[in-house]
Amino acid sequence: QVQLVESGGGLVLPGGSLRLSCKASGIIFSIYAMDWYRQNPEKQRESVATITGGGNTNYADSVTGRFTISRDNAKNTVYLQMNNLKPEDTGVYYCHTRALARNYWGQGTQVTVSS
Repeated sequence: QVQLVESGGGLVLPGGSLRLSCKASGIIFSIYAMDWYRQNPEKQRESVATITGGGNTNYADSVTGRFTISRDNAKNTVYLQMNNLKPEDTGVYYCHTRALARNYWGQGTQVTVSS
């Protein structure tokens, strides 16, 4: 059974940093692309960052230069380092992968950027 478990969210001041983690189980982690999405009540769920099994990355324009996605295949974990956070980064952040023709999502972790 595939499971994705996120951690690392919280409340942070504008300009601050957070690092999210997502630990995967039930898949051969190293071969699958992993994504971070986010959702807030005012918007649809949007893709934030993607990392392929080979380590290639892609980012939404709104986070380029501020967020960094990385992975540790030995730990079956993908990370999202978020710097210079802005209030518009507030939302629930979800880890995602598509494996064996199915989409898998974590439970989400809340990130709130507010003074």
